[in-house]
Amino acid sequence: MGPGQNNNADYDLINAGKKPVTMLPGGSFFHHADSFGMVRGGHIDICVLGAFQVSAAGDLANWSTGAGVPAVGGAMDLAVGARRVFVMTDHNTKNGEPKLVRECSYPLTGTGVVSTVYTDLAVIDVTDRGLTVREKVEALTFEELQSRTGADLLGMETCGILRAPAVS
Repeated sequence: MGPGQNNNADYDLINAGKKPVTMLPGGSFFHHADSFGMVRGGHIDICVLGAFQVSAAGDLANWSTGAGVPAVGGAMDLAVGARRVFVMTDHNTKNGEPKLVRECSYPLTGTGVVSTVYTDLAVIDVTDRGLTVREKVEALTFEELQSRTGADLLGMETCGILRAPAVS
């Protein structure tokens, strides 16, 4: 399904952003009650969420009730119901503030739920010891990455270079 930006949009089908979508060949959908049954029943292996903040302990903050900002939705269910939670986000806010922090200042979606954070600068695993950089972009030194992060980073000696997958 793609965003409904044409006359074929089915206004009875909406995505998580409450926008009409169009069914494409091979697409499928199910009732939201079924989706919560899958999540709450422990049937989801991996969940990918966005974030306002992720703490060094893997706490996730990705909702707020502020004006113009999304509300909770199903994120809390996904954060605690999935076996692994991956976060995809920019490393810093538009104002340059770090999104990876010692402790979240936003309301928490889940405590200790994040496994790995994928940012535009690095891939960072949440471990028992803290945030460990698995890979970073080549043009950025580890020290520069640390300066753009609000929590201590581990893995300087072992982090690899983040490379885009080869297109075949």
